Amino acid sequence: MLKVMPPSESSDWTLVVPVKTLVAAKTRLAEAAGPHRAALAVAIACDTVEAALGCPRVGRVVAVTGDPVAAEALAGAGAHVVADPEAGLNAALRHGAREAVRLAPAGPVGALQADLPALRPAELALVLAAAAEFDQAFLPDAAEVGTTFYGVRPGVDFTPGFGGESRERHLRLGAKELCLAGVDSVRRDVDTPGDLRAALALGVGPRTRAVARRIGESPGRER
Repeated sequence: MLKVMPPSESSDWTLVVPVKTLVAAKTRLAEAAGPHRAALAVAIACDTVEAALGCPRVGRVVAVTGDPVAAEALAGAGAHVVADPEAGLNAALRHGAREAVRLAPAGPVGALQADLPALRPAELALVLAAAAEFDQAFLPDAAEVGTTFYGVRPGVDFTPGFGGESRERHLRLGAKELCLAGVDSVRRDVDTPGDLRAALALGVGPRTRAVARRIGESPGRER
C-alpha cells in the first residue's frame, strides 16, 4: 500500500489527474463531438487542471497520461506530467500518487477526475477542506453512482477505487463520503452529451467553450 509519510504535515494538496489516450477518451461523446472528440477531451482535461491549480489549497497537479498530445497540452496548462503505466485507471492513480509523495512527502494526496470542465477553484477548496478532516474521503459524482474526488491524509494508505459504481466501492473501502452543498462544479463530470450540456450550463473553462462552439453546442456562460 502507498502511504504518505510526512516529517510534518502540509496543507497543500497534490492532486493526481488521470488522462486516457485520446483514441480511448470520451467515446460516448463521439456522436455529439464527431471529429472534434479528441480535441474536446484535451480541452476538458486542461480546463480541469487549470482550475485545480487556481485553488489555494492545491500545491500541484500530477497528470498521468500515455498520450503525447495530451501530455504536451497538460504540461502547458501547468501540470507535472508522468507516463501512464497502462495497467488501468487505479494503477495510474497509484503511480501518480507515488510521484506526488516524491514531490511533496508532507502533504495530502487526492485523485481528481479529468473531466470536470466546469470546475471552480472555490468549490474545490470546500471539498479539500472537508476531506482534510478525515483519513480518507471521497466526493460522489452528480449521478451519485461514480466518484469525482478521492483523497487521503498524510500517512494513510492511498487506495482509490474508481471505475463504474465507485461510490459504493469507496464506501466499502471505508472512505468518508462528503455530503456538501454548493460544490456542483466538482461533481459534474462529463461522459455523455447530456453531461456536457449540464456542464456548459454551469459554465466551463475557455478551452471547452471553444470546442463546444465548433461542435455546435451552445457554450453557455463563462466559468
